[in-house]
Amino acid sequence: MVVYLDHAATTPLRPEARDAWLAAHETVGNASSVHGAGQAARRMLEDARDGVARALGCEPIEVVFTSGGTEAVNLAVKGLWLAGDAAAPVVLPDGEHHATLDAVAWLASRWGATVRSVPLDALGRIDPGAFAAALPGAALATALVANNEIGTRNDAGELARAAADAGTPLHFDAVAALGAVPLDFSGWRGAGSASGGLVAMSVSGHKVGAPIGTGALVVSRHAELTPLAHGGGQQRGLRAGTPDVAGAAAFAAALAAAETERPRETARLEALRARLIEGIRAAVPSAEILGDLHDRLPGNVHVLFPGTIGETLLFLFDTQGIAVSTGSACQAGVAKPSHVVLALGRSTEDARSVLRLTLGRTSTAADVDAFLAALPEAHRRARAARAGHAARP
Repeated sequence: MVVYLDHAATTPLRPEARDAWLAAHETVGNASSVHGAGQAARRMLEDARDGVARALGCEPIEVVFTSGGTEAVNLAVKGLWLAGDAAAPVVLPDGEHHATLDAVAWLASRWGATVRSVPLDALGRIDPGAFAAALPGAALATALVANNEIGTRNDAGELARAAADAGTPLHFDAVAALGAVPLDFSGWRGAGSASGGLVAMSVSGHKVGAPIGTGALVVSRHAELTPLAHGGGQQRGLRAGTPDVAGAAAFAAALAAAETERPRETARLEALRARLIEGIRAAVPSAEILGDLHDRLPGNVHVLFPGTIGETLLFLFDTQGIAVSTGSACQAGVAKPSHVVLALGRSTEDARSVLRLTLGRTSTAADVDAFLAALPEAHRRARAARAGHAARP
């Protein structure tokens, strides 16, 4: 049986989501059709939209269902920039998810977009002052609610207020934060306008136990955003195509369950996280926990093991039936140093020597103990392998 410590990559399908998905498929109809069958599907779709809106603190009309977080981020970042001033820059903090980094890189290479970078502090947090200073005159800004690799949370409210004051449209990537911390789109938006403040927020269903391929972009009813797909005008004209009613229903069911259990799950996961960190420090005194030790996602433990290579540790644990990660799953299989760790001011060697351990709703004390039991030998072998590699001529 696999000891699964990679819930940030994806988490097991919830029974509520599976049941909602199957039930939705018993209703045959296109939600855009005007006949009775179509309108039954439409009601199911709108019920799902209502449920997602309640969980995210927004209006139902502002929920645009997508195929997941990557599509949502691309629609937000590209759509906001294409609708704005092409001569104005994008405010892009260091350490963002590659969905954002690559979308901005595409805008730069294809459309000549320019970038204003914002550094992270040593704990991986976006400095609100530096962020605010970069905003005036920008076409848009984007920021993570919580860093998907090291787990550090940002002050979303302060970042949103700065964007509103500067009149800059802001997108939040809330994929890693969904189900782990409270999300309040309307509260964060506050007095924002069509031209400034929080106007879009991306989320992904499979992070909370919905099927892979589900997600949403919250788009303020006042925002100006250019759609990336055309052909039908569905979902306020922002995402053309026949809506996935079953996927939306499953996402709404999973999100409702995640929000119901979030307070008690937060406490449980924080206790497991403390047990895991204590055990790592006892087994490997040289290990360093990166990110903010307190203001972070409850299930995240990001560890630097000096003198090792993260990929080596990953494979050694995998042979013991323990699933861990070296960083974002979107970069899996690519042997590169973590750009997030580099953004903390750490060395390339450090950025190659990290593991991301993420706990979720199925995690147990036995899972933590299994990892800790395997750690000393895995660490010994990883250090030996690194030393042997370094000794080669």
